[in-house]
Amino acid sequence: MGNSLHEQLKKAGLVSDRQLQQAHKAKQKQEKLQRKRRKKGAASGQQVVQGDRAAAERDRALNRQRQEKARQKARAAEVRQLIERHRLKEVAGEIPYSFTDGKRIARLFVDETLRGKLIQGQVAIVRLGREYVLVPDSTAARIQERAPSQVLLWNRDSGEPAGEDPYADFKVPDDLMW
Repeated sequence: MGNSLHEQLKKAGLVSDRQLQQAHKAKQKQEKLQRKRRKKGAASGQQVVQGDRAAAERDRALNRQRQEKARQKARAAEVRQLIERHRLKEVAGEIPYSFTDGKRIARLFVDETLRGKLIQGQVAIVRLGREYVLVPDSTAARIQERAPSQVLLWNRDSGEPAGEDPYADFKVPDDLMW
């Protein structure tokens, strides 16, 4: 009965020398930590608890930032997939259609039917990387929900009159292009 539990487990083949050494080191580290905490006393114990709370709060804030970045990345991937899946095939037209992209005026060449659909709001212009893509209005609505900055031009009719329009009496010509 002079054998310790460690020796008995080793003889039975349940643990190896390495496992025993690791367990012994872990026990020594734990005892050392307890001795240090006893030396600091009760006042420093409160400081340790406050430090642990502050560290936990920092960890939570960092985790929230990571989750937000992951959500933004997923949203961007979803928008990209929507645009690529529902984009209208490139129709090389001869009519230039101008629109603004921030402070820059951009131009797409479309045919007469696409120009009409753009004016009526049945088709929208969205940004995909560095290129401009035409998408149907239903897709533009879904993109608008997820990433409003991607939709560059979408002539939606709000359904409400604009109030007192000083130019309401003047008819706009159908062939007006800028």
